[in-house]
Amino acid sequence: MVERETGKIIASWIRESKRIAILTHTNPDGDAIGSSLALALALRKLDIETNVVIPDGLPDFLRWLPGIELSTTFAYKKEKSTQIIENADLIFCLDFNDPKRLNGVEKHFAESDAKTVLIDHHQDPVQFTDVTISETWRGSVGEMIYLFLNDLFDEDLLDKDIATCLYVAIMTDTGNFNYASSYPEIFHIVGDLMKYNLEKDRIYSNVYDAYTEDRMRLQGYVMQEKMVVHPKYHTAYISLTEEELKRFNHRKGDTEGFVNIPFAIKGIRFTALFVEKKEVIRASFRSKGNFPVNRVATEHFHGGGHVNAAGGDSFLTMEETLKIFESLLVDYAGLLQDK
Repeated sequence: MVERETGKIIASWIRESKRIAILTHTNPDGDAIGSSLALALALRKLDIETNVVIPDGLPDFLRWLPGIELSTTFAYKKEKSTQIIENADLIFCLDFNDPKRLNGVEKHFAESDAKTVLIDHHQDPVQFTDVTISETWRGSVGEMIYLFLNDLFDEDLLDKDIATCLYVAIMTDTGNFNYASSYPEIFHIVGDLMKYNLEKDRIYSNVYDAYTEDRMRLQGYVMQEKMVVHPKYHTAYISLTEEELKRFNHRKGDTEGFVNIPFAIKGIRFTALFVEKKEVIRASFRSKGNFPVNRVATEHFHGGGHVNAAGGDSFLTMEETLKIFESLLVDYAGLLQDK
């Protein structure tokens, strides 16, 4: 994964560093947290003080991950987070392609004198680091970190804890291997992770069987009352307002996976989830086949992403946002037909 000369440069930066910071994106998912903690744990084994800074809170279903104590949330501990960034000799940016996704952390990152490395798989990365490792065809940054560690270091830095973090990263970003995983290497990587006594069933249960009763009732409400289906356009979408989220005692991560629910309906190729958060509507898009949801996100919702998984924002009301989305279906009708 890492070119020989690039690997030499990064390896020298690591050896020369006393403190390393790892940054990931706002609203972190399993790949963001899993890959960040895996890298932090590996670098700690080299006796380098390494810490992870997260812009805002992480979902409850990821709090059990090994190495979580190495993470600090900027939204809750600004002073500590800022010190970690300011004192770093080297900063890794994982699972985002634009510094804007750091939110409040962006300012402190921009002011840092540290060497910087981006490791990411999202399309069209902004050039904002000294070194960029971008492989947009990969299903997760977790597998990129696995290859990164193997490419840069002669010794085997992996252990059960690191393998667990990497497995969570890969599993969650591929929807439990339902998408973005149609190539042999990803399964070779997972097969190698299993050598470290990985407890695959326990990991799955910790991630997917840890919901609250409120979250399950919210999902039922979504399916019964909030899912809109357009068979003509092979599309379905879900929308949730702040008021509706409050009604079900919403906690961070509760809407994770909702965007994939409509795919259980025969013929659906394009799904969307719109969630109201203060002054913005967060939009998530998913597709099957070749329909480019990143085009929808980029051209209409100030966002971006992969061909089959993307996201963006709307600064209109929910009603206006949904009206615009529905009008787009006519424009994309040709692309949405069965292939």
